[in-house]
Amino acid sequence: MAEQKNLTEIGAEILATARNQLYLNLPYLDVALCGLAFQPGGGVTDTLATNGEVLYYDGSYLSERYLRSDRYVNRAYLHVILHCMLRHLAKKRGRREELWDLACDIAVESILDELPYPCLNAGHTPLKQKVYGENRQEMKVLTAEGIYRRLLRQDLPAYELARLQRAFLVDDHGPWVPQNQDQQEQSQRQDERWQGSAEQTQTGLETVLAGVATGAEAVRQQLQVANREGVDYRAFLRRFAVPREVMEVDGDGFDYGFYSYGLRLYGNMPLVEPPETKEEKRIEDFVIAVDTSMSTSGELVRQFLACTYAILRSIQTFTRKVNIRILQCDDQVRSDTAIHRLEDLKDYMDHFELVGGSATDFRPVFAHVAALQAAGVFTNLRGLLYFTDGMGVYPQKRPPYDTAFVLLQEPGLDVQVPPWAIRLVLDVPELEETVRQAAEEAPDLIDLSELPQL
Repeated sequence: MAEQKNLTEIGAEILATARNQLYLNLPYLDVALCGLAFQPGGGVTDTLATNGEVLYYDGSYLSERYLRSDRYVNRAYLHVILHCMLRHLAKKRGRREELWDLACDIAVESILDELPYPCLNAGHTPLKQKVYGENRQEMKVLTAEGIYRRLLRQDLPAYELARLQRAFLVDDHGPWVPQNQDQQEQSQRQDERWQGSAEQTQTGLETVLAGVATGAEAVRQQLQVANREGVDYRAFLRRFAVPREVMEVDGDGFDYGFYSYGLRLYGNMPLVEPPETKEEKRIEDFVIAVDTSMSTSGELVRQFLACTYAILRSIQTFTRKVNIRILQCDDQVRSDTAIHRLEDLKDYMDHFELVGGSATDFRPVFAHVAALQAAGVFTNLRGLLYFTDGMGVYPQKRPPYDTAFVLLQEPGLDVQVPPWAIRLVLDVPELEETVRQAAEEAPDLIDLSELPQL
């Protein structure tokens, strides 16, 4: 018992030492580093674990690791803290457990491997660098969400998955999932607390510590993505709608006072009937521009078009007759396709091929749309969606319609969208959720099985 108590005390001292050493090197994480109380046990052995409130530890494990090198303990401590700051615990619900755990570990280890501090340097293995490189071909910031989607598509065999888990495993993720209602409520409160801590850290990195905190760019980029508020893409598309009269009973325009008065006066003769038409906002003229530079993935574009199609397919959003132009452009307009029925949009999506591959210049699209307007192709153009990575030459003058540059991942600081344009950053889970909601409201119009898997 005395020996066990000794190891417990020693483990707590080792964690406190690691926290202090990390604070000296990463002062912008001061609040987060103190966000977990130390507690031995918790059902974990030979590792660390957290439920978002307590850091569980095994004293003998920490002692053995610390004797080998304090860097291992420092990395493990910061590894757990970053999981909490990036809110990996709360986001686990509804995802495949083994893939989400691995994706979170890869994302956090990629941050640690970019921090240039001797207290964290444990050596970069070739396998880890290979995994980072492969993922960076598809995403600029190695987020857990992006890595998880890639792992889903890869469908790795069990032995390959186990090899990656051995390379990146640091802590036990078992306590992440709440077991009962009380734990769920506690988990939600903890998630809100860590979100506040992450936002505070991000604000510091972007203001007082901007350009001062050494090696903090990787942390800032991850926090920027994690702290971004969710976007309702369907509600966003409706802003491009214009008032139109549609054949539908208008319950709001029906006066029940006159209706009841007629029944009372004449016995069975209402004086008014509900209007057979009503005014709604519908989308008719619309432009979708696609950046076909070398930095844009054709499969990603096809998935974006599929989500956009599913949302527009809703009868509450679009008229039956449409006037959509889909433009592909890199440094010049490569393709212009006219869509007059939503079924044509689905056919275009199914047979989509990316045309181009040069540098990005956004200006030719706006010049082309201006020419179409002058030719009378559009009668009431309200908006243009430009799907891109954000890097390119922007027009200086605002066009006479709303323009949104849509990005499926957070761009770097060097990407400056013009102040007159809408900068919309989405992620695939947000698009998936919006599509599911649209399918639930109009199941006879949207068949999720026909859309590409994201």
